[in-house]
Amino acid sequence: MMNRREFLGGAVGATLSPLAAMAESAGGFRLRYVLASSMYGCTDVATILPEVRKTGADAIDIWPKNHGSQREQLDEMGEERFAALLREHDVRLGVITQYKLGPFGLKDEMRLARRLGCKTIVTGAVGPKGLSGDALEAAVRTFVEKMKPHLAVAEETGVTIAIENHANNLMESADGMKWLAELAPTRRLAIAFAPYHLPQDTRLLPDLIRALAGKIEVFYAWQHGMGCMKKLPKEQELLQMPGRGSLDFVPLLAALKEIGFKGHTEIFMHPVPRGIPILEPTAAVTAEINKARKYLDDRLARL
Repeated sequence: MMNRREFLGGAVGATLSPLAAMAESAGGFRLRYVLASSMYGCTDVATILPEVRKTGADAIDIWPKNHGSQREQLDEMGEERFAALLREHDVRLGVITQYKLGPFGLKDEMRLARRLGCKTIVTGAVGPKGLSGDALEAAVRTFVEKMKPHLAVAEETGVTIAIENHANNLMESADGMKWLAELAPTRRLAIAFAPYHLPQDTRLLPDLIRALAGKIEVFYAWQHGMGCMKKLPKEQELLQMPGRGSLDFVPLLAALKEIGFKGHTEIFMHPVPRGIPILEPTAAVTAEINKARKYLDDRLARL
């Protein structure tokens, strides 16, 4: 394992934009999109699945309540019916998001993920918040140690547990993310990188992406905008989306290209209240995601 000094130094489907299509045809770097079911609120998963490939993704991330309800819908319809729907629409189950279960409650979920061919579960960390320095390192070490029995199941099932850098959380800071990456005993413990929860600094964010090379499993194409904790006019709420708010994603895309990022990219935002679609009707959600995807793909193709 690298020491800290060494460490700190150190499937697109339909409607590709013309520049992105040129990059792909030339064998260039591209983002592998996954569609967040929560963008459609609690819409029936059978209605969402036909939208996946329209957004340039080939995989879906299913969210539970209160952000969506598609994980509960899976239980209601049963695994066989859900798998049949995936096959019908030529979609993979790419990610299961499970904050509700937490990092120490995923054993059964990982076994379900294996049965459905899913390789990634996103959750949060458990531990104190607001730490820095030696106290932060010690807390991350404790968290990683507690994760070891669960990582054994991750190895058994071939599932990666990706910890999001959620606010008010052990992994809320760049240093916390770096310590997790350095101390993780297996590649089955990784990071879900959310720019929203970090300073909107176009030097810090790409430098952090480079520092975490090989450790990022999911990249959320998501900026802070005007936030997602209080009800705002829709045009202000949508400032979380790439291309709408003030964050320039070009340096972040350059860093992702530099590290050869092969994980999932999820175009994302939170509506207020949670559990509703970001827009109505369903087609408007898909169109908004594609608007953000065009922004990302066109800028990436110019790099």
